[in-house]
Amino acid sequence: SFGCAASRSGEVVFNTGMVGYPEALSDPSYRGQILVLTYPLIGNYGVPSMDDLDEFGLPRYFESRDVQIAGLVVATYSEDHSHWAS
Repeated sequence: SFGCAASRSGEVVFNTGMVGYPEALSDPSYRGQILVLTYPLIGNYGVPSMDDLDEFGLPRYFESRDVQIAGLVVATYSEDHSHWAS
């Protein structure tokens, strides 16, 4: 599922990256902000496991252990993923 019927307010910021939305969602620099992802294929490759850790015991594919954003805006969400790891 995707979405939440809730009202949020905050500063709107944009991320123009073609990949890396799991990292963007957990990036502390976006804490409390409403993140707009401009790349149109959000959800195409899923979200990696938080249990995959690096040599320092930190999540390999995330910037922190929590979602930092207050809200997420996407133009197109892909419900039919096409990546082997999703």
